[in-house]
Amino acid sequence: MQLVVMAAVLALAGAGQPCSSRCYPTTVPITVSGCDIKKEINTTICVGQCPNEDSILPERYAESVYRRKQETCNGDWSYEVTHIDGCAEHVTYPVASKCYCKGCVEDYTSCKRYHGDLNSCLSFY
Repeated sequence: MQLVVMAAVLALAGAGQPCSSRCYPTTVPITVSGCDIKKEINTTICVGQCPNEDSILPERYAESVYRRKQETCNGDWSYEVTHIDGCAEHVTYPVASKCYCKGCVEDYTSCKRYHGDLNSCLSFY
């Protein structure tokens, strides 16, 4: 009985954690520079975890039998302009909007299986 109560308490303690496997926009500071002057600004990026399918077969068999579907957190990107005091040139920086999970594109993303252990809730900061 004590084991059941302890399991219930631990489950409830973890229930309030702000953990999510969704892909969402968040604001982060970045440093931009122009005329050898640096300025910190806030921009939006996409972060989060996306669903992914993985075979239960050993990897040497899985690739030939079942090509797993892997998704990464992506977004629609645009560029905004900021000005730095004392600098005549403008500076552009990326801003993400409408974040979503999208099939992994091997041209610019590592889509290989991660063989390490991960916590169920990753922190991005």
